[in-house]
Amino acid sequence: MDLSSLKPAEGSKTRDDFRRGRGHGSGNGKTAGKGHKGQKARSGAPRPGFEGGQMPLYRRIPKRGFTCRNHKNIVAVNVSVLERFDNDTEVTVASLIEAGIIKNPRDGVKILGNGELTKKLTVKVDAVSKKAAEKIEALGGKVEVM
Repeated sequence: MDLSSLKPAEGSKTRDDFRRGRGHGSGNGKTAGKGHKGQKARSGAPRPGFEGGQMPLYRRIPKRGFTCRNHKNIVAVNVSVLERFDNDTEVTVASLIEAGIIKNPRDGVKILGNGELTKKLTVKVDAVSKKAAEKIEALGGKVEVM
């Protein structure tokens, strides 16, 4: 494979081989879809977001803080909530959804150590806090981080 053989994936690109400005018989002649006169009809039309010299919207709106692109949205579930499950049950993300404890697992599910647990469970989730792991294992249960 080399640079000369690269092409976009099948169906990923719309065709752009339409010939504009090739006479009115083509259905897109004369002004070639740009209308009559004006700044946008000419070459070097303004960039997207340009408002004719007025302060553009993206600069007028206040900007605050910082947004991390790599932020993970993790759903927290306390140990006390696992009390709903029967003894010797395997607790997974799917079983938490089924039980109605969580609706959307987003980027992962983490078990936190808040509350008390009295049942022996096998927990298979994305993350578990140290305190939660201690509470689960103290009752003879298992913790598996997926």
